[in-house]
Amino acid sequence: MATPARALGPSRSTAPMTREERKVIFASSLGTVFEWYDFYLYGALAPIIAKQFFSGLDPGAAFIFALLAFAAGFLVRPFGALVFGRLGDMIGRKYTFLVTILLMGLSTFIVGILPSYASVGVAAPVMLIALRMLQGLALGGEYGGAATYVAEHAPHGKRGAYTAWIQTTATLGLFLSLVVILGTRTLMGEAVFADWGWRIPFLLSIVLLGISVWIRLSMNESPAFKKIKEEGRSSKAPLSESFGRWKNLKIVILALVGLTAGQAVVWYTGQFYALFFLTQALKVDAQTANILIALSLLIGTPFFIVFGWLSDRIGRKPIIMAGCLVAALTYFPLFKALTAAANPALAQAQQAVPVTVTVDPARCSFQGSPIAREVDFRTDCDLAKRTLAQAAVNYTVVQGPAGTPATVQVGSQVIPSPNATLTSDGNAFDAASRARIAAFKKEVADATKTAGYPAAADPARINKPLVVAILTLLVIYVTMVYGPIAAMLVELFPTRIRYTSMSLPYHIGNGWFGGLLPTTAFAIVAQTGNIYNGLWYPIVVAGATFVIGTLFIRETKDRDIYAAD
Repeated sequence: MATPARALGPSRSTAPMTREERKVIFASSLGTVFEWYDFYLYGALAPIIAKQFFSGLDPGAAFIFALLAFAAGFLVRPFGALVFGRLGDMIGRKYTFLVTILLMGLSTFIVGILPSYASVGVAAPVMLIALRMLQGLALGGEYGGAATYVAEHAPHGKRGAYTAWIQTTATLGLFLSLVVILGTRTLMGEAVFADWGWRIPFLLSIVLLGISVWIRLSMNESPAFKKIKEEGRSSKAPLSESFGRWKNLKIVILALVGLTAGQAVVWYTGQFYALFFLTQALKVDAQTANILIALSLLIGTPFFIVFGWLSDRIGRKPIIMAGCLVAALTYFPLFKALTAAANPALAQAQQAVPVTVTVDPARCSFQGSPIAREVDFRTDCDLAKRTLAQAAVNYTVVQGPAGTPATVQVGSQVIPSPNATLTSDGNAFDAASRARIAAFKKEVADATKTAGYPAAADPARINKPLVVAILTLLVIYVTMVYGPIAAMLVELFPTRIRYTSMSLPYHIGNGWFGGLLPTTAFAIVAQTGNIYNGLWYPIVVAGATFVIGTLFIRETKDRDIYAAD
């Protein structure tokens, strides 16, 4: 193990990493890969989760609610950052790591044995959401510790390059989860996988947990933390020091709005939202979509290291700001190009035969509600929008005069939308309404099919090289904003409160701004009818981060991170 004098002083500017330092950095990164694998299994399997645990809801609402349950894990991440950040700054980085990995791994394993909604009713989604929140708490303590631990071992002038390995772990964890899902799906077949085989990737996490715990036990404490602990300068109240003093709180706020919020939405758009967009909006089958995403991750992941290394030369700020800006400017054309490449028939139909819905706005409900049931949409406006949204048909809303009956127009064909009446108990549509709705859905389906709108993407017509190229570019945007961020956050705060101070803005940014992105974006799409409108959310947030970060965030690459204060 490196001595404090070797690990901390001026000699660090030129001395290379020791074998022990490389070992602990590798161990930290590998353990974090496993932890992200656990977390992302849920996201990759969201459509199946919706059917297994939220089958009591309308199908569209069930998917949104499944995404909301996914987001629940992100919502509690800041609280995990506070709890585990405080522990990390008070008792050390190493033992905090052990707690987070155990909590994450066991929660993931239990998801694999949870009963479904069909078996135990509403208790199933309640238990699922509780486990997601435990996972979020664990992850809230994981990242700040991993980034701090690696940065405090890295040589001065190479922190960007070495912490970039931590940045690869999230993408590698997603990649590993996709590989395991694809392998299980292929071996078992789609029907068996959708029925119960989806549980296997969750159950396999117990093996990864064992490996991760063994790795964490072999790690040594951070030399920077050991030094301030031995000198009696460690913080006794990291929460009040971090957030109760304006000097530090100001930096926390700037780190959130000027760095992590934009970084987060670019990250989740380029990886998770792209996957959901392929399967839900473009109707690419799940297996093909997972393969295409996995290929783009494989190609794009080395750029984390490239941009981390580059940030040691030219600075962290210009790379992160450039990533936010270029993403905000190019998302619309890239996702439209993705539509043309992945489902050309859909792109052609949208261009040649647009679909419009004429409505009286007073008769329209909010389509993006995550708690909606089928019977909650019973006006002509609601039924028209819901039918098209469930079929993933892109449409434009035309506002008619008050009292205007809702109609769906596909090309020159105009289809009147029905109203529905409930049975006396209010839990279902009456027989006449069900017949009218079925006839309306069939007429709309026939009209869109005649107009060239496909029921699913034709695998033979998918331009796979172009899709992979577009997805890889989206991943490269991710690497620009994410590769240098760990080093920059570490450098913003002093050693004594670093774990706590950097964890909170990171996890509010990634947990709230990023974690809510799929749910928010698909709610916007469901409400507006335009499959591209969900992109406004990351565009606005990334644009705001670019402006605030450019004006108010200072470069940090040459700061001394070994100072206690």
